[in-house]
Amino acid sequence: MTRVNFILLVAVILSALYLVRTQYESRKLVTELYRASAQAHKLEVEYNRLDVERGAEATPVRVEKLAREQLKMHPITPAITLYATQSGAVSKLGGIETVGVKNSNSNAVNSSTQDSESSVPTNAAISSGGAQ
Repeated sequence: MTRVNFILLVAVILSALYLVRTQYESRKLVTELYRASAQAHKLEVEYNRLDVERGAEATPVRVEKLAREQLKMHPITPAITLYATQSGAVSKLGGIETVGVKNSNSNAVNSSTQDSESSVPTNAAISSGGAQ
């Protein structure tokens, strides 16, 4: 009988130790879960703040202001816009210079007329209005 009682006592002590260990691990995991939730909340708040900041930085007014001040850019006007034609020649149409581009399919295109197919505005902005 003492042998059975001793085995039962060891079993009860082992199950009690296992229960304590399981509770400790459970509390440890719950604490880790709360920390992870708090970190996720902080990251979400930071993401929202950065998203709002990005939206404020990308407004057209701010981009135009930075382009003018830092990059020294200015709006395109007909006086400083060069147009490419298929003829390869430079021509002025109504005060607008056009620069011709050679077309491999035809010999030349009339540079005295300007239409959407034969003239393409270039991004070259020359303050004096002349060709380089």
